[in-house]
Amino acid sequence: MFDITIKPIESSAHENDGTFLQTPFWCNFKARHGWTYRRFKVEYTLPPLNAEENTVVECSRSERIETTGIVKTELAVLNRSFAKGAFSIAYIPLFPKLPYECTPEEVINKAFESDENVVSIRPSDYSTTGVISQEIITPETQTIEFVHLLSELAAALKPELPKNTIAIRFDPDVIFSTPEDRDLFNYGMKTVAYADRIKLKKNSVDIQPPDSTLVDLTGTEEEILEKMHSKWRYNIRLSERKGVTIHRYLGNDINLSEKLDKFYELTKITNARDGNASHAKAYYLDLIKSSAEEISKGRDVPVISLYIAEHEGEEIASIMTLFSHDEAIYLYGASSNSKRNLMPNHLLQWTAMKDAKAYGSKYYDMYGMPPEGKDENHPMHGLYMFKANFGGKNIHRTGSWDVPLKPVYRCYSAAEKLRAFWHKKVIKKLKGR
Repeated sequence: MFDITIKPIESSAHENDGTFLQTPFWCNFKARHGWTYRRFKVEYTLPPLNAEENTVVECSRSERIETTGIVKTELAVLNRSFAKGAFSIAYIPLFPKLPYECTPEEVINKAFESDENVVSIRPSDYSTTGVISQEIITPETQTIEFVHLLSELAAALKPELPKNTIAIRFDPDVIFSTPEDRDLFNYGMKTVAYADRIKLKKNSVDIQPPDSTLVDLTGTEEEILEKMHSKWRYNIRLSERKGVTIHRYLGNDINLSEKLDKFYELTKITNARDGNASHAKAYYLDLIKSSAEEISKGRDVPVISLYIAEHEGEEIASIMTLFSHDEAIYLYGASSNSKRNLMPNHLLQWTAMKDAKAYGSKYYDMYGMPPEGKDENHPMHGLYMFKANFGGKNIHRTGSWDVPLKPVYRCYSAAEKLRAFWHKKVIKKLKGR
């Protein structure tokens, strides 16, 4: 269907744009912490929506290519070995996008508000009369194509992967406005895979957080603040009035080691409070130092920053962020059990947003939130409200999808599901959470 060709490459033209998970900087970092990776140039042909159209394709690496249905892009494939190298999993984060660019939501909404009929013609034509004069393209209308795209990408990549690879795991870059729309799409994916006898399985354990909220940084600071909940604007000002100060540290700062020790100390306090786990301290240190080292060599790579909130000499909260040309990511956060009434986390996030805007990032990703949580009785109501009330747009991705390559994958998948249940349900319940 897609006629996919794969070619290994050694370098990338995209050092600091697109999703950070596909950047050489991030892949090299992960390669120092248990992973291996390879980069590939990918080219495939889109099945035409109709016989006459020329398709404009938005690629996963922040490119737009105007051709007759030809996509040229690149991707990174990470690989992780288990059981002393007995088997491995290939992982492709935030790739691919949908084959065809979807009709904007505002255009679809305008069509439903109109009493006139929708006419299906070339997808690039828009009417100025309030009626869509195009074929409506949504994720649901291209489910069949997307299932086949994942399957054919896996088939093309398989010869390039280690022989012990038991599955290829995709985290597609497909975004929905509501969890219901996402769930409907995923159900369609399962149905198509079953009907067409394609080996594609929705993994019960998602690698990247499928639900998040994105704060638009393209407006003025006043416009960004205006979109926040009024209580959040008040909390930011309260934190400033009460004397909370925010300090930013980069990987080449003289006192970085001392400040990272404090961040890690706060992380352990947070984990004890919330029942979560974290990386080793060396992981965080390598991340922030490697960013500064690459930048000092003149390379355009994402900027990793450590922010610490202080009050009267006491360090009470901290976050670690990543800034790239396209996105800013709230990677990690931690806080003490004292002085939480000073709202240091609100001021931390706002300070990072301002710095990300100054850097040129287009949006600030809170990087993970419950898909729902407005109900005060929801177990994660607090986390949901904290992130959602910064005025961002909530998004919902498909989560992880696996293409099994060997029968042993079934055993691995069952063990993975059991491990997730043990850590997320049993242990937390035993600890009263």
